[in-house]
Amino acid sequence: METKEGANATISKPLESSHSPKPASTHDVEKAEHEIGTTVHLQRRLQSRHLQMIAIGGTIGTGLFIGSGGALANAGPAGALIAYAFVGTLVYSVMVALGEMATYIPISGAFTAYAARFVDPSLGFAMGWIYWFSWAITFALELTASGLIIQYWSPNLNIGIFIGVFWAVITAINFLPVSFYGEVEFYFASTKVLTVVGFLIFGICIDAGAGQNGYLGFHTWNNPGAFAEHIVENNPALAKFVGFWAVLIQAGFSYQGTELVAIAAGETMNPRKTVPAAIKKTFYRILLFFVGAIFFIGLLVPYDNQDLLNGTTDAASSPFVIAAKLAGVPVLPSLINAVLLTVVLSAANSNVYSGSRILVGLANERFAPRALTLTTSGGVPYVAVAFTSAFGLLGFMNESSSGGTVFNWLVNITGVAGFISWTCIGIAHIAFMRALEARGVSRDTLPYKAMGQPWFTWYGVGFNILIILTQGFTSFLPWSTSNFFVAYVSLILFVVLYVGHKLVFRTKFVKAIEADLDTGRTEIDEMYFEEIVPTTWYGKIGHWLLG
Repeated sequence: METKEGANATISKPLESSHSPKPASTHDVEKAEHEIGTTVHLQRRLQSRHLQMIAIGGTIGTGLFIGSGGALANAGPAGALIAYAFVGTLVYSVMVALGEMATYIPISGAFTAYAARFVDPSLGFAMGWIYWFSWAITFALELTASGLIIQYWSPNLNIGIFIGVFWAVITAINFLPVSFYGEVEFYFASTKVLTVVGFLIFGICIDAGAGQNGYLGFHTWNNPGAFAEHIVENNPALAKFVGFWAVLIQAGFSYQGTELVAIAAGETMNPRKTVPAAIKKTFYRILLFFVGAIFFIGLLVPYDNQDLLNGTTDAASSPFVIAAKLAGVPVLPSLINAVLLTVVLSAANSNVYSGSRILVGLANERFAPRALTLTTSGGVPYVAVAFTSAFGLLGFMNESSSGGTVFNWLVNITGVAGFISWTCIGIAHIAFMRALEARGVSRDTLPYKAMGQPWFTWYGVGFNILIILTQGFTSFLPWSTSNFFVAYVSLILFVVLYVGHKLVFRTKFVKAIEADLDTGRTEIDEMYFEEIVPTTWYGKIGHWLLG
């Protein structure tokens, strides 16, 4: 194994020559973290498999298992498949951009600091708070979903009981040391991976004729059709395009969380090695799971199925459950529903983790009270965890008669906020590349070099902005003031945060030559060590699936 040295000779460039240091142990890495002396003592106890599963756990949730039904109903099987694949390319542009920055400077807390360092402190402030808010609200959404899933078996049960119980359990888990949290989330997320893989196998078997309806093939692409017509009348081609465009926000909400790899980078052992591998593996697995699941859902469930169109967000509207019902497997719907419960609890677990670490990052950048950086002896930022977890109690709004309307507003904030955050990551990466060029640092020397730059990042930024600006087009057909506000409330909130911070603190855009490329980087250069990977074929398959 080789590392590069020379960081003390010039702080503007990565390490350049080579030597062979002693591989770091877990104890050495934790000791090194305390020696850094940062305000918040997050400890590097997460391994590569934890890092990958935290991202998968935060991504695969209600967006895929329940929300994908709405995407199928609005766009049809082909439209939904294209939409998820297209958004997948945007996510990949974000991931590789984030990969360059997170491996060069693995920040403890949150990647929102990159926007503040490289572009404008006000951009980092606005991005950080709306991104945290999206995860805090998503936590409440997942808790509500857990109650709705249980109602599948007993419709008369009060979901408030389960919201309270699951809130307490997940909050308690997040107060435990991060290594314990990582183990819990690893097994939670492993269940998700096995569930999706199992559904893909189930889909192949049922489509090939194992179900009660015999061979299916692409019958749903012929009847009712490959594309659904949405909103627009008397213009089938435009109506199909509108259906495709209408589900992009839903697809984005489903993918949101892929970027959690970078949030956990500050608590990861050997970040120079684990973060690039985790970013690549996480994206490819999520893309395979999402696109594969959408493909088979489209083959097994017609987009005009009444359970998809009933407008509910409970387990009965999950296309996974509907597919099992249509296949005529009597026990499978309840089994899938039980797995769905595990799925949403895992996502809720990741929501609290990611939200608390975002607050730590904001506090370290002085965008939030310093009290949020206080940690336990085990390195848990308990104030940030408590504050984030408290927003999960918003799930009780589902108990009120008017809570549904307010909650729909919050759902839109989470979806659009994801696209806003992805846009800011891309903008920060463009500024990062300019800063490297201004300092005379070649991208060839980076620990991880993204492909097709800067054009691939510009591609992601451009389409993300286009989606943000146009996703509320349905409010114009016909005009609806309330729908317009719901569609753009997250964008309005982001602009208010940005402009408000800029007016109060009079911040300036960061010049490329003045961008901070050093804080948090030089300490990490000594933490690199090689890791043992499996050599057998079955070991490689398990390593790819489960980290």
